[in-house]
Amino acid sequence: MTSHNMATFVVRRVCSLCSRVKAVPPLGNLCSEKFRLASSRPPGACYGTRGSDYTQDTQVHVPVERLTVSYSRSSGPGGQHVNKVNTKAEVRFHVHTAEWIPEDVRQKIVEKNKSRINKAGELLVTSEVSRSQRRNLSDCLQKISAIIGEASERPREPSAADIALRAARIEKRNKERLKQKKILSAVKNSRQVDFD
Repeated sequence: MTSHNMATFVVRRVCSLCSRVKAVPPLGNLCSEKFRLASSRPPGACYGTRGSDYTQDTQVHVPVERLTVSYSRSSGPGGQHVNKVNTKAEVRFHVHTAEWIPEDVRQKIVEKNKSRINKAGELLVTSEVSRSQRRNLSDCLQKISAIIGEASERPREPSAADIALRAARIEKRNKERLKQKKILSAVKNSRQVDFD
C-alpha cells in the first residue's frame, strides 16, 4: 500500500469514527474527501452568512493532498507505550493557497490564528489527547473544522431596536457625566476663598 493510499485510508477511517466530522466517499477522485461540518447555517447558505435556530450541514471540501499529516512521540504519562509509538498527530496546510476556503475566510483565519501559523504560512494543528493516532488525527480535523467555522461567522447586524437602545444608553451616560461634572464644579467653587 502506497503512502498516498494509506493517508486516504487513515483519513476515511478517522472520519468514520468521528462524531462531528462525517466522511463522504468521493465518486471518482481518491485524492480528495468531503467533510461535513455541523454548524448552524440556513439551507442554501454559504460561508459567512448569519446562522439560524436550526442546524444544517455545510460541506467544506478538504483535499487530502493539501494536508500534511505527521506523527511524533507524545508527551505525558503512558508507560512504555508512549516511549515506543508515535501517537501525537500534526496536521498542517498552507492557508494562502487553500482554494477550498474563500478568500475572506482565509484572511480571518490568518488574523485570528497568528500563533498557529508558521513562517512558511502553514496552519499547524496538533493533538495528543489520546494514545491512538486515529483519534488524534480526528481531533486535529475537528480543530481545523472549528477554525474554519469560527472564521466564516459574520457578526450579527444590529436591528433598529438595538440601534435605538444604544443611542438611549449613550444619551443617558452623557447626561450622567454632565451631572457629575456640575456637582464637581460646584464643590470646587465652594472651596475658593475670596481675599477681598
